[in-house]
Amino acid sequence: MENLTPLFWPMLAAQAAAKGVIKPLGHHELLLVLLQLTLLLLTARGLGELTRRINLPPVVGELLAGVLLGPSLFGWVLPPLHGFIFPQSQLQSDLLSVVSWLGVLFLLIVTGLETDLNLIVRKGRTALIISLGGIIIPFATGLGLGWLLPESFLADPSQRLVFSLFIATAMSISAVPVIAKVLMDLKLIRRDIGQVTLAAGMTDDTIGWILLSVVAGLASSGKFNLITVFTSIGAAVLFLGFALTVGRKLMAQVLMWVDDNIGGTTANLSTVLILSLGAAALTHWLGLEAALGAFVTGILAGQSPRFSREAGHTLEVITAGFLAPIFFAAAGLKVNLLQLLVPQTLIVGLIVLAVACIGKFSGAYIGSRISGLSHWEGLAMGSGMNARGAMEIIVATIGLSLGVLSQSMYSIIVMVAIVTSLMAPPLLRWTLSKVVIGEEEAARLEKEDHASRSFVKNIRRVLIPTRGGTNVQLASQLVSHMAHQNLIEVTALFAASDKKPQRKAAKTKVETIKDQSAEAAFTAVAEEMHLPEGTTLQTRMESGQNKAEVILKEASRGYDLIVMGATEQGRSNRSLFNVLVDRVVQEAACATMVVKSGLPLDKDQSSPIAYQKISRILVPTIGTEDSKYAVEIASTIAAQTGAFVLLVNVVNLPQVEYIHFEREAINSAAAIAEQILEQQAVIARSLGAEVKIYVLKGPSPERQLLEFAQSQQVDLIVLGSHLRMITGRAFFGHRVDTILRQASCPVAVISSKS
Repeated sequence: MENLTPLFWPMLAAQAAAKGVIKPLGHHELLLVLLQLTLLLLTARGLGELTRRINLPPVVGELLAGVLLGPSLFGWVLPPLHGFIFPQSQLQSDLLSVVSWLGVLFLLIVTGLETDLNLIVRKGRTALIISLGGIIIPFATGLGLGWLLPESFLADPSQRLVFSLFIATAMSISAVPVIAKVLMDLKLIRRDIGQVTLAAGMTDDTIGWILLSVVAGLASSGKFNLITVFTSIGAAVLFLGFALTVGRKLMAQVLMWVDDNIGGTTANLSTVLILSLGAAALTHWLGLEAALGAFVTGILAGQSPRFSREAGHTLEVITAGFLAPIFFAAAGLKVNLLQLLVPQTLIVGLIVLAVACIGKFSGAYIGSRISGLSHWEGLAMGSGMNARGAMEIIVATIGLSLGVLSQSMYSIIVMVAIVTSLMAPPLLRWTLSKVVIGEEEAARLEKEDHASRSFVKNIRRVLIPTRGGTNVQLASQLVSHMAHQNLIEVTALFAASDKKPQRKAAKTKVETIKDQSAEAAFTAVAEEMHLPEGTTLQTRMESGQNKAEVILKEASRGYDLIVMGATEQGRSNRSLFNVLVDRVVQEAACATMVVKSGLPLDKDQSSPIAYQKISRILVPTIGTEDSKYAVEIASTIAAQTGAFVLLVNVVNLPQVEYIHFEREAINSAAAIAEQILEQQAVIARSLGAEVKIYVLKGPSPERQLLEFAQSQQVDLIVLGSHLRMITGRAFFGHRVDTILRQASCPVAVISSKS
């Protein structure tokens, strides 16, 4: 091959000469784009923080930053410097546009992650009616305006129809990135009205971009083409249909594969970005808006159980701190307010602005009222949908490039886009302050708030190391109950030893026994675990020099909880459960739950145990985080099984001779215990459990708990305790040790790593 390589040199040289050598980005061009980004980011973030301090969303300051840095102020005060930093160069403009478009796409990915698809589906009829109102009325008023405007604002007076259609389309469009940013800044994106606004805005934009593709095709060909119309509509329907059916499963499988084979927040984030950019490219190729692909991919990623919340937070920080401010500031750069000082242009501009606002406001308001929203909700919808932002600027840019719009009309449309985007935040804040939150929405928001801070609601992946046996089988039953209350993914792991026999025949025999043992261990878990429809038990067999290290290595792949059986084999005074379980509990990076069934051990560990009916679950609590986690686990199981959760706090009585002097302190301790139990009961009830609370008193809390459990015929004790680091032994305190040894019913011990 090396001898043949010189033969190809003349051919490669000829091809390079024919095509020309692609030069790298020039030194001056790179310098300018770096200066532009520095200046835009500095001004946008500075004004964003300033507007935040006067109770306006930062997006207002970010949009104003571009206006101030454009020809309206910076170019007017210091024209030479402005011309140097922002030259009228297509290459330089394209470089900045690439970064700006990344801002659009990233912002819509983040918006998608925050979007509740189920809520949008429930509100789909409302969103569609609002969107139709927000399209039809502005389109009609814009079309009429286009027919009435003076010919001096038309690039080609003979193309009045195309010009009018462009004006109508510009009046109809909404700026979802601006709307999304305002809703996020005002912390309204999870409100019903916020989700409906987003849904209506995306529907509005999809229809708007279909209209734009039709009008642009009309401008290019000079004649109306039904094929273009049906192609655009068909592409949108096919993409959304594929994304929300096959795409959802595909997203979940891709993220699962990445998590299993690579793992980590970085891999998760990269995967979502690759899929989002690919989807944006697809929708752009289909003739739709690239932002649609990014938005839908963000929705699908947010719905996937394997999506990393840490990755989502990282993406949000990058977007809010860098890309979104650049996008909004770059949009403002295109405004030249000086052109609007010409009297005729100013008058026409004010008329266009008034028609745009009235058409969009009235359309969205009428659609809102027809769909059943209140007066103030209708005004809020009009305020949000009225924002045009960079989307209308893109429409204006396309019209200018196709020779449909004159330069003065282009400036007017850009001005409308900026002014309506600046109007949206204060109007939304004012109108939404008048919207009364309904009982159903308040309950949903409260539930979401609890869920965001909940331990059990944030469990997405559970690992069950198994070798069979009664303890792990009961643990599997408990996890099965949890899976019916929360969407979780369960993986059973068989950890095997890698110790290799000397002879090949012996090796084959060991491998066969290992496979059989793994199959029996998986069967023991599978027969006890009745997962909800659509959820399957995954199994993994991994080998290593040390079984504990195998479990810990697998657990590091993003699991939220390890559930183990308190295997009695190998237990000694130097271990709480046994050496393997103790080490995993001590070294695991995530929370652990160890279950001791109290059932008799069977020689055949794969023999299924009977279904353990759970009617009463005892949870001792002292109000700590670990106690709270135990309450949440117990309440989740109780919500599925219909069991009562018995919350107990034990007031430790002093020695007999000091009772007279300590009575006031005992009463105070009992009152505090009552408050703690009431707080924990609120958590339990929010998870769907029925609760009873008890304050016990006695000199030995563990003895009081054991006697109470026996008298109440408790079926399960759930203990939450912080692990105390003792070399070689899991230690949760003497009380936990005592209850584990002496309880006559099953016991589960929860230990978190928070």
